[in-house]
Amino acid sequence: MAVLIRLMTLVVGWLVVFSTASYGRMVGGKTEISNVRTNEEVQDIGRYSVEEYNRSKKVWKEGEGELQFVEVVEAQQQVVSGIKYYMKLWVTRSQIDGDGDGVPTMFDSVVVVKPWLNSKHLLHFAPSTQ
Repeated sequence: MAVLIRLMTLVVGWLVVFSTASYGRMVGGKTEISNVRTNEEVQDIGRYSVEEYNRSKKVWKEGEGELQFVEVVEAQQQVVSGIKYYMKLWVTRSQIDGDGDGVPTMFDSVVVVKPWLNSKHLLHFAPSTQ
């Protein structure tokens, strides 16, 4: 009986390995999103990340111009407890306060979306290092 249980465990283990390998990625891995510039959902999430950053900045740091969303240029998604979006996006600094130059700057953003709760949460937003 112990041999049969070990054999069944081995077979199930191999089935799991081969089934995930056949799709070319592991469960929970990042996948590239195609047609990012025309994908309205991704562009909306990018816009949300800039708005949320501006909102949080007002709480802890006054006196700087707000960032203005331009567009998301690259995005990946990962299924977690929701969908985690990793994005590269262009932003400009507002010229309202006179110090913005209107030159686009690349930022990295990470947002988790839970559609069944109608929620979005900004995890990371900073100038890109790449």
